Amino acid sequence: MLFSSPTTALLSSFSKRLSLKTTIAISTAFPYFTATSSTMSIHLQTHAFAGNPLLPKTLNSSHPLSPALALDTLKSHLLDNSLHSSVNFKVLPFRKGRPLVSFAADADADSVPNWHLGWITLSDSKLLFANSGVELNGDNLVFLGSRSQEDELFWAVDVSDEGSLVTEFGTKQFCFIELRTLMVATDWTDESAMADLAIAGHARALLEWHNISHFCGHCGEKTVPMESGRRKQCSNQLCKKRLYPRVDPVVIMLVIDGENDRVLLSRQSRFVPRMWSCLAGFIEPGESLEEAVRRETWEEAGIEVGDVVYHSSQPWPVGPNGMPCQLMTGFFAYAKSLEINVDKAELEDARWYSRKEVQKALQVAEYEKAQKTAAAKVDQMCRGVEKGQNLSADFNVESGELAPMFFPGPFAIAHHLISSWLNQSSTIADAVQVQHKQPTPSLSNL
Repeated sequence: MLFSSPTTALLSSFSKRLSLKTTIAISTAFPYFTATSSTMSIHLQTHAFAGNPLLPKTLNSSHPLSPALALDTLKSHLLDNSLHSSVNFKVLPFRKGRPLVSFAADADADSVPNWHLGWITLSDSKLLFANSGVELNGDNLVFLGSRSQEDELFWAVDVSDEGSLVTEFGTKQFCFIELRTLMVATDWTDESAMADLAIAGHARALLEWHNISHFCGHCGEKTVPMESGRRKQCSNQLCKKRLYPRVDPVVIMLVIDGENDRVLLSRQSRFVPRMWSCLAGFIEPGESLEEAVRRETWEEAGIEVGDVVYHSSQPWPVGPNGMPCQLMTGFFAYAKSLEINVDKAELEDARWYSRKEVQKALQVAEYEKAQKTAAAKVDQMCRGVEKGQNLSADFNVESGELAPMFFPGPFAIAHHLISSWLNQSSTIADAVQVQHKQPTPSLSNL
């Protein structure tokens, strides 16, 4: 794990004294599902989009499920319909970054229905895509991984250029749905649904990277897929530069005052009304994670940060196009100054909020209701009856009044930074204060 000035030994000693409710990733894992009456915060075994169950490689390169042999077998089946294999091929179509999904309710009428990834067999894919003008080949299919227990191989394909497939899938109650909508609609207690979300996020990141890496950045020649789409290589024989899927690292930090009684929360203009969250920013070349936390906090809010403590990280494939796979690295950042100077080009507003205010916001925000509303929306879309709904309207109190503020739901690392701080004991702040004797670089001198 990454820490700044606090030593590993010190952290080990005070982590043992943390309350059982804390979810700081120092020595313990997240409980799978916890909802406390005092905060109504929800904690997950892994963050949303993490915990992908598919194996990207096999230990033995000659194994039938290895990427290289999987591609050879795939090409053979694409050329010859009469071939039979014990391996089961499954294909997941994407359109404009949206995975194909279906929706099914359980037999129990009172149960909450869930969405599922719209996997289709290789034979069905060939027939369906041939009728729509899409040619399947080894270059446009991207290998996602395997499940060795079931001898299954999973692939993704981008069909954005063929609009007729939308109608074709719609007749079978399948639909291409935005990944952010699926994220909110996912039942956090359902391991299968969380696994599907992780697979969809991984697939979208790979396909988006393929869409923005058609040409070599070194010589400008076309690139060709290699290793079943897991990397690319320049087609210029004098160049042959290798390209790998890019990851865009981001720091996201909950800034805490010196007394451990208040946190700094911010709003961006793109946020839905009344939503507040943590500060965040991209890492620049040549700086450490801790340096990025201090720089971004100083630039966006004018707050000088001392100690920086790592919390956890989360894949975030729902960022803007052109940044196909962000990696959110979460931190607690302890402020050395309190006066806020907001950079209006970056933020709409930033304020200090007390524990009482944060606790109230978590108490009244109805995250489960918002999840069920989003799930119902996905159901309607799959059945062709889309109904517009502002999901932020569900973050209200029991009386029906709108909550004065709320935070991102349990699908976001920001939620866990905020709820972890609220539920932790004060010993972490006490231990960090011991380290203040060690000098910390001043951002005002940079």
